[in-house]
Amino acid sequence: MKTKIFIDGEVGTTGLQIKSRLEGRGDVELLSIPEQNRKDAGARAEMLNSADIAILCLPDAASIEAVGMLSNPNTKVIDASTAHRVNPDWVYGFPELNAGQAKKIAGARLVSNVGCYAVASISIINPLVGAGIISPNEGLSINAISGYSGGGRQMIESFEDKTSAKHNDAPFFVYGLTLEHKHVPEIVAHSGLSQRPIFVPSVGRFAQGMIVQLPLQLGKLPGSPKPEDIHACLSGHYASARFVSVEPMDKTAAMGEIRPDGLNGTNELRLHVLANKNHGHAVVVAVLDNLGKGASGSAIQNMNLMMGVDEGAGL
Repeated sequence: MKTKIFIDGEVGTTGLQIKSRLEGRGDVELLSIPEQNRKDAGARAEMLNSADIAILCLPDAASIEAVGMLSNPNTKVIDASTAHRVNPDWVYGFPELNAGQAKKIAGARLVSNVGCYAVASISIINPLVGAGIISPNEGLSINAISGYSGGGRQMIESFEDKTSAKHNDAPFFVYGLTLEHKHVPEIVAHSGLSQRPIFVPSVGRFAQGMIVQLPLQLGKLPGSPKPEDIHACLSGHYASARFVSVEPMDKTAAMGEIRPDGLNGTNELRLHVLANKNHGHAVVVAVLDNLGKGASGSAIQNMNLMMGVDEGAGL
């Protein structure tokens, strides 16, 4: 029997990615609303309550509205917006967060999908805080660059459509200049931090891919850990993870460069530990596809767990 999946917001950037990954699968049935009825609240409510799993690819307010339309207690929900990511009634959709998280997702009715910047930051910070290498009240700075697809349809058009009144020809720009990016509460909630980090996001002139960097002054951390301690902690945490890996330090050192698009088209997230022992410096770098592990790939992985099938199906 096929699992009925309804993607509310299937024409958006994340929705289109999810739909394209599911269309060839024989174990799911995709429910869809005719284009002319997509803004019809009654049609949406009917589809939401007919689905086994509803995946919400909507702005925050519309996601909250969609959840309010649910009357079928058997419909499970994956919300790709930021609306419920710090809500304790929702299970956070990062299966690799800890040893029991995948099981929690599998048994959940309400799952909040990850944010792209956030999942990369949390993948670094959570294990290090858990191991006592980083104190929860440590003042951290996180630097990140994303492909412009992370900004959704309007940003994609601004970069790709030269005839647009909002055409952007910048090679690179920093944004979130008030330091109030919407992913920061999510990072704090799921990383174990009690001190809000400084988060500096930016966008480059490339469509997909992401790099998130966490610089560390090792001498100021508890116990003055070595770069190898950082690497060992992360490697141990993700030793059995299917989609998160930690590159050997010697391999990273020999690479010469780390590209943001190296994992595009995958559901993988890869961590690198850079080190300068002479100065006591380390930088942990996360690379992922912002539309893969940072959005649609994670949603499908979570969906698979909720269906009780191989978490890598279709990925």
